Amino acid sequence: MFKYLILINPLGFMYGSAGAFLSPENLVGRSGSKFPPEAATLSGLFFSVNQAQKLWDEEQLSNNLYVAGSFWAEWENPEYFYVPIPWTKIIAENDSSEWEIRNGQWHNNNSKLEPYYQWQRINFWNHTAEEIRSNGYAEKSPWQFVSVLHPHLKDDERCTLKIDDAKGGLFLEYSVQLDPEYCLVYLSTHALPDGWYRFGGENHIVEINSFELPDDSPILELLRQPIQDKFALITPGVWGSNRLSQRSPQNEFFPNHENIQMLTDKPIPYRYRVGDRKTKRGRLGRGRYAVPSGSVYVLEQSIGKPWWNWDEKWFPKEGFSLKRMGCGLCLPIDIKRY
Repeated sequence: MFKYLILINPLGFMYGSAGAFLSPENLVGRSGSKFPPEAATLSGLFFSVNQAQKLWDEEQLSNNLYVAGSFWAEWENPEYFYVPIPWTKIIAENDSSEWEIRNGQWHNNNSKLEPYYQWQRINFWNHTAEEIRSNGYAEKSPWQFVSVLHPHLKDDERCTLKIDDAKGGLFLEYSVQLDPEYCLVYLSTHALPDGWYRFGGENHIVEINSFELPDDSPILELLRQPIQDKFALITPGVWGSNRLSQRSPQNEFFPNHENIQMLTDKPIPYRYRVGDRKTKRGRLGRGRYAVPSGSVYVLEQSIGKPWWNWDEKWFPKEGFSLKRMGCGLCLPIDIKRY
């Protein structure tokens, strides 16, 4: 089971992903933005730190490291961090509603209501949408994107290319500013030594602290609850074979996968880079489509086990099981059925 919260405080701006190529004929918006970094980024940092400091046996770390995220929290209260709101709960600024199942179909009394909040405090996970809204435990993302427009640089030096070069033009890049009262949060089985690290695609400097969860933590108690026939994802879920993405696990280990009711949005890109431990080089980034966080599953049969005890055969294997990066981490939910 997870034992630590890894708290990440960006020291200034962080990289938020590059936008599309810009030219006078092709001006686009924030098409390629992505934040916060996936759990794979933190997993890579563990192995990078271990190469330099030899904190763990490399084989032991490879077999036993599990991370999940990303979430965020208030610096003064990191244990009760914020997770994506399940799609069954619609929390607007001044109103709320919930989806129900009536006669086998999804039903909502206020179908015109649009969600205003995307995150909720994890210790209020089992509360109704109205209780979460009225008590102020629903929030919007505590970061904002800041655009940076810059030209291409030469491959071997930090000088701009000439206009007539093949790669001439401008790039629109987005940095991210996180409210200083908050930090990014990841669940982990291991702790990193407190300090400053390079983190993310552009190696921005961040401050990292490890917070140990006590054995009687209500967060661990929630994570230990067995998943029955209804659950919601709090991290993106990558299902299917190693070559094909699906909306749910497609093998005999998942009960009646052909009769699943879902509330979800369109798939999201899920990319990460896999390193080669023998050559110490990074391999080409892997790309898949993931079911977004907040998606809700309703099964015909109960699973009866918490996510932590799910068989790793349920998850695609890209050199290692994606369960090690918190793929599809989920919590049980209640849905009214008539």
